[in-house]
Parts: sequence; structure tokens; C-alpha cells
Amino acid sequence: MRIAPMDLNWLLLERGKSPAHVACLAECTPPVGAAATFVADLVARWRSQATFAKPFDRRPRLFPGPVWEVMRDDQIDLDYHFRHSALPAPGGERELGILVSRLHSHPLNRRRPLWELHIIEGLGDGRFALYLKVHHSLMDGVAGIRMIGRALSSDPHERDRPPIWALGASVGRAIDGAPVAETAPSSEPGPAPRVTALTRLLSAPARSVHGLRQAAEGGRGLVQISATQVVHAVRPQDRDVAVPFVAPMSPLNGCIQGPRRFATQHYSLQRVKSLSKDAGVTINDVLLGVCSGALRRYLTGIGELPRRSLTATLPVSVRLEADESGGNAITFIHARLATDVEQPAERLDRIAASTRHAKSVLGRLPRSAMNAYTMMLMAPYMTQLAVGLGGRTAPMHNVVVSNVPGPRNPRYIEGAIVDQLYPLSVLFNGQALNVTVISYAGTLCIGFTGCRDSLPSMQRIAVFAGDALSELEEALCP
Repeated sequence: MRIAPMDLNWLLLERGKSPAHVACLAECTPPVGAAATFVADLVARWRSQATFAKPFDRRPRLFPGPVWEVMRDDQIDLDYHFRHSALPAPGGERELGILVSRLHSHPLNRRRPLWELHIIEGLGDGRFALYLKVHHSLMDGVAGIRMIGRALSSDPHERDRPPIWALGASVGRAIDGAPVAETAPSSEPGPAPRVTALTRLLSAPARSVHGLRQAAEGGRGLVQISATQVVHAVRPQDRDVAVPFVAPMSPLNGCIQGPRRFATQHYSLQRVKSLSKDAGVTINDVLLGVCSGALRRYLTGIGELPRRSLTATLPVSVRLEADESGGNAITFIHARLATDVEQPAERLDRIAASTRHAKSVLGRLPRSAMNAYTMMLMAPYMTQLAVGLGGRTAPMHNVVVSNVPGPRNPRYIEGAIVDQLYPLSVLFNGQALNVTVISYAGTLCIGFTGCRDSLPSMQRIAVFAGDALSELEEALCP
């Protein structure tokens, strides 16, 4: 199976100090009355199920052409991919964060399928965690969270559910009680029309005309977006408009090293939603305001706050709602974080104005041109990384901030409830911090993935994020 160009990029840009995997950390509480051996029993049962579904059964082969090589079950070493660990007693969030940071620092072995799953016990009160990492070439964040949402149970009484590697990215399974169809069903299903050589011949001109029209519309959209970005880069007329490679240099944008540091925060979705309603902005805008306030305070504290506003790159999913496949289906927009503005309320207004502009520009582009736009947008950045200039020249952005929708209802593992679901992401030279949010069961779970050497005491950013949210509430809801 051929590796798609967008997926191949993650393999080509990966280096020893910048592994290109994404991950998820699930913290869980066993059911009431669970045996002391609950975790050990779970591990033993899962180890007995050595059957592998897509994408857990494939490894990349780049020569002579980039393809996914599908491996047989007996070729995959489950004991290598599935690991059981325990925290030193008494285990807590700090010890878990240290272990997960270390696990996230190491690249996946390309001679094997590109995934690992770690069950980590010892959190206290019988609690445990699951850390799953998968190479970004296999799936983006939306595909990954959808797969996890299907693999975990929505029924607290369900037992003997197969492990995630046996389920994979299959379709047709229920999410929050609603079945997911592989394709959108017809309102009046009937027999498929008979396709003959004559019908193909007669329909070819119509398809050609439609394709040419789409190409022309997409081409005009790409030219307009490119012209707009060039104008704003050369002669900026609106401080709310963000364009690539106009971001200021900061400690977030140097050359990174291999060790990672991971920190978390979680907030009630209703709390953030109420704030967004009071401010007349989106939930994403509030989250950007929280990140902006945290970064402004962190960089001020180390004497490195740029005079100009930081710029964020925001991944945008272009995956259809019924698309349950893997791979990557994302594009990107840019927004100013208004870190040069002191007052929290004004800062949030400026952020909202910037995201509105970015979304309006992207909204004018037809879907047929989205892949071309993404490749055009990312080509300079990827070239910068490929030739070793990342972190040494003008950064495309200062930070990546992503928001991924997760399951709306709680998920369970053999009756153990998943309390929080945290994301971990990728870093490259010139990008020492990634902030990703997953909405899960009425909670916003935020993962801060950072370069340990570039950002001293990075966990303070997570603490400052909580303070920034409180400051916004005080400013907007006195």
C-alpha cells in the first residue's frame, strides 16, 4: 500500500532528536470492588490476544518506493509493543509525568509496526494509566482520538473487549451510542447502477469539465491566499493578521534536543463555554487566550518576552465526519496571540479578531484545493527542517496549539473509568512547545509537550495557564 504524500512527510522529517510520533495518556480508576490484581489480570488477558488490525500491523518501507508493508500476526512481537510498568511508591502525578516524558522522548523502531502501548500502575488507590504512542505518519490527532474512542467501551458493565491493536481503525463501530457508517448512507438505498463501458464513455466529458472547473476555482483561491499573505508580510496593515515566517524569535524557537517534558491541566468544558459566551468569542479563542496569558507570563519571568506578538499555528481537520480511516487530513491557519497586550480582555479580543480573519481566508478556498494549499503552505517549513535550518532562521510560528474533539461520554476499560485523556504531540527544530487540547466527557484535557533543554521549568506554563483562565474570568465576569 502506497504511503500518501502528507503521511510520508512525517517519516522524512523525523530525526533522532525530533521523533514524529503522537501519543495519548489515559488515567483510569478501577471499578468499585476490583481485585488488587486488576491491572495484572488486564495485562495478562490482553497479552493473550496477538491479532493485529490496521494500522497496528504495518511498518514503512521507503525504498524503492514508499509503501506500507503489512505484517502477519506471527511476525509481530507483542511483548515488544505492549509493556507493563509500575511507578515507585507512592506514585503520583509527578512520577507519572517523569515516566511519560521519558517514554515520549524515544523514537519508534521503523523495523517494527510504529506503535507502543504501556500500562502503568502504582498511581495510588489502585489507579493506573495507559500511554499509547503511534507514528504521525499513520494518523493525525482526530483519527487517533476517534480510534481510541471506539476501542474503549461506553458501557461500564462491558467486559472482555479486545485490546486496541486487535480493533484498529475499523469502521462501523458505535461512538457514544451512534453507529459510524463507512460512507454516508443513501436516503433510499437500492441496487447500485450498472456501470458499462458506454456509460463511462458518455460521462467522461462531464467529469473532465467538472474537474477542470474545480481546478480553476482552486487555482484562483490559492493565488488569492498567496497574494494576501505576501502583502501582509511585506506591508503589514492589520496587526490582527498573522502570516507565516513573520513571527518573532523567542526561546520557543531554537534548536531542540531529544529529552521531552510533559505537563497537564484540565478544566470543565462548561466553565470555558460560559466564558466564551460572556466574551462573545469561541471556545477555541478562550483556549488561545489561556495559552497567550501563560506564555506571556512565562517569557516575562525569564526575561525573554518579544516586543511583537507571538504567532500560533492552528491545525484544522478537513476530515469528513464519517471518515474513520487513518492517515492525515489536516491543514493549518495562523493567528496572533496578542502577547504584546497587557490587559487579558483586550488580548482576547485581539486573538478573536485574528482567528476570524484566518478562518475567513481559509473558508474561501474550495475543498478540492485544500491538499494543494496545505502543501504550498508547509513546503517552506518542511524545506527549512529538511536542510537543517529549523531553529536557526526566522520561525514559521512560535507555537502550535491544537484542539481535538474527543468522546462526549465517559469511556471504560473492563469497568475502570477513564478519568482524563491527555494528548502528547511532536516537536521539531524551531518549535520547542506544542499545546494540544482534547475535549472528553465534559472536560478539556490539555497536554503541554516541550523540549526539556530549551524551556527550563516548562511545567510552569501549565500552572500559569490556570492563572490565565482565572484572570480572564475576573476581567470579563466581575
